[in-house]
Amino acid sequence: MFTLKSLQRNKTVKYGVPMLLLIVAGSFGLREFTQIRYDVQKVKRKLDPSLEARVDLKKQSVMLEEEYQKLKEVNLDEWRNIRGPRPWEDSKEYQDEQRRSLDKKD
Repeated sequence: MFTLKSLQRNKTVKYGVPMLLLIVAGSFGLREFTQIRYDVQKVKRKLDPSLEARVDLKKQSVMLEEEYQKLKEVNLDEWRNIRGPRPWEDSKEYQDEQRRSLDKKD
């Protein structure tokens, strides 16, 4: 009888133990809820097998040689760097001015 009353008056038992139980139970509960979230994401990501096969074919069809040929055809000598406008500048006017100044240099 004496030990039960002393335990009821003890602040650690009165406040600490419920707090620890809440933290431990909360972590297990959160784990379950987050697992549901990841399970739903897995289900949404699954593709139809025929669609997945078509997507894989598109990825494999790009050849390095083909990309190299495309880059060889691009004329990089006539490329111009036109800076975009600052937030306080009018974009159309500034870009037209930049183009005119580059045309004059050529």
